[in-house]
Amino acid sequence: MADDKTTGNVSAGGVDFIREIVMADLAAGNNGGKIITRFPPEPNGYLHIGHSKAICLDFGIASEFGGKCNLRFDDTNPEKEDVEYEQSIINDVRYLGFEPAGIYYASDYFDRMYECAKELIRRGLAYVCDLSADEWKQYLGDLVVPGRESPGRKRTVEENLDLFERMKNGEFADGEKVLRARIDMASPNINMRDPVIYRIRHASHFRHGDKWCIYPMYDYAHPLEDAFEGVTHSFCTLEFEIHRPLYDWVLESLGYKEDARPHQIEFSRLNLSYTVMSKRKLLQLVKEKYVSGWDDPRMPTICGMRRRGVPAAALRRMNRIVGITKYDGVTDVALLEHCVREELNSSCRRYMAVLDPLPVRIVNYPDNGVEPLDAVNNPEDESAGVRKLEFGPELYIERSDFMMEPPKGYFRLSPGSEVRLRYGYYLTCVKANVDADGKVTSLECTIDPESRGGTSPDGRKVKGTIHWVNAATAVKAEIRLYDRLFSVEAPGAGGVDFLTQLNPDSFKKITGYVEPALAEVPTGTAVQFERTGYFAVDPDGCSAAPVFNRTVGLKDAWNKQNKGK
Repeated sequence: MADDKTTGNVSAGGVDFIREIVMADLAAGNNGGKIITRFPPEPNGYLHIGHSKAICLDFGIASEFGGKCNLRFDDTNPEKEDVEYEQSIINDVRYLGFEPAGIYYASDYFDRMYECAKELIRRGLAYVCDLSADEWKQYLGDLVVPGRESPGRKRTVEENLDLFERMKNGEFADGEKVLRARIDMASPNINMRDPVIYRIRHASHFRHGDKWCIYPMYDYAHPLEDAFEGVTHSFCTLEFEIHRPLYDWVLESLGYKEDARPHQIEFSRLNLSYTVMSKRKLLQLVKEKYVSGWDDPRMPTICGMRRRGVPAAALRRMNRIVGITKYDGVTDVALLEHCVREELNSSCRRYMAVLDPLPVRIVNYPDNGVEPLDAVNNPEDESAGVRKLEFGPELYIERSDFMMEPPKGYFRLSPGSEVRLRYGYYLTCVKANVDADGKVTSLECTIDPESRGGTSPDGRKVKGTIHWVNAATAVKAEIRLYDRLFSVEAPGAGGVDFLTQLNPDSFKKITGYVEPALAEVPTGTAVQFERTGYFAVDPDGCSAAPVFNRTVGLKDAWNKQNKGK
C-alpha cells in the first residue's frame, strides 16, 4: 500500500466532500462501522491517467479509514474483454502502490445475478421485451414526451420466467429479446424508462467460455456486485449521477435496506490538457500506428507513463493536488510535469550524458593520461554517496555549449573563454576546427591544472559550468526525446479531427554518449541527465547499447506560473 497521502484535497478549508460523507457514516455507525470500497474497471483496454484518480480515491479512502478496497473486473461485455487487459490492470494498480484486498469478477456472480433477475420477474418488476433497438426508440419518448409501454409489459410472470430461461438456454438470436426492468415509462429520467437489464450475446467469454449467452447490463450488475461484496461506498464519476436512481432501484427492489446497502457517490473525472483519454481515440492511435503501442511513452496510459519513467508517487501527488470535487475541469498537464520533477529531484541519481556531441582535445593533458574524479550522485540526498568518473585528454561536450561568436551574456565556451568542467577543471578554448561549410567539427582546449575540482587557487571566478563525458570510456546510447503527443490544449474540441492536431515533434530519436555507469542502470530506473532533464532506461536497450526515454525536462512551467498563488 502506498505510504503517502494518496488522494483528496485536505487543506485549511477542510477535507473533500467524499471524506466528509465517510466520516459522517462512521460517526453514525452506518454499515456496522465498516468501510469497503472497490475499483471496478472493465478489462477492455489499458488504464490511463484518468483512472489513476479513481484508483487513488478508492484505495486511499479504504486505507485512511481502516477499511479495504477490492479490485473487481466488470467483465460483462464478452466481445471486447481479454486476459491481456486484465493482467495489465492488475499491474497498473500495483504500480500505483496499492494491493487489492481481493480480486473479483462480475462474471463470477452471473448465477446469482440470474437468480436476482428471476426474483424481479416474480415480483412483477421485470419482463421480456421483443422490441428491437430501433423499435424501442419509437416507444422511449424524450425529455418532453413520455414513453409508451412495450407490449411485453402485459406478459404474465409465468410467461416471462419461461422466456427468460429460454433466452439463457440459447433459443433466441442476438437482439431478438431483452429483459427489461419494469419501472416508469413516464419518468423524467429516461434511464428509468424500463431499462434493459439483460441482453442476448452469443459470444465466448474470456473466463467462462460459452457457458452464458445472456449478459447483464452494467447498470443492473454494478449495484448487485457492490452488494454481494459488502461495499459500503461506491465511488463513480459524474456521468453516472443520472444512473444512481436505477442503482438504488435495483437494490431496493431486491430487499436491500437503506442502512445496510452500498451507496453510490459521484465525483468529477480527471481531464488533462494536451491529452485524449477516450478509449476509442486511444485505440485508434494504436491501431493506426500513430504510436508504437499502448505503452508508447507519449500515451496517457499508466503503462505508457511507467515506460516513460513517471513515478507512481508523482501520479498520487498530482491527484492529491487536484482534489475531489463535483465540478468538471481541465488540469494543466504542466501540473503533472511539476509533480514528476518534484518526485524525481529528490530520488534520482545524477549522471552526465552528451546528446549532441562536440569532440574536445585537451592539448596540455597527457595523451594517455587518465584520473578519477568524484561525482555527487544526488545533492538532495547525502546517503546516495558519490561515484567515480574517469577524466582524460579526449572529451565530448554539448555542441550547444560552444559558440564561435557568442552574444552578450553567454557564459559557456567560446574561443579564448574559460568555463568550468563539472567535477573537473577550468577549460579554455584555444582553437576551433571547422569544415568547408564553416561547421565546427572539434575544439582544442587547455585546462588549468591547479583548478581540479572546480576551484582556482588564485580565486578567479568562472561563471559557466558545462558537463562532459570521457570519449575513451563513454557509451554510445539511443536517446528518445518525447514531448506532448498533441500540439493543442484540447484535442478534438469543436469537432476538429484530433488526428490533425498531433504534435509532429512529439518523438525524436538521437544518438548520444553517456558515462559508463549509466550503461549498468537497471531497466525502468529513472535518472537525471545533468543540465538536460530526467530520463528512464527503456527495455529495448542493453548494457552495450542502452536506450533512454526522456521523462521530462528540467524547466518547471507550472511552478513558475503558480508561485505566490
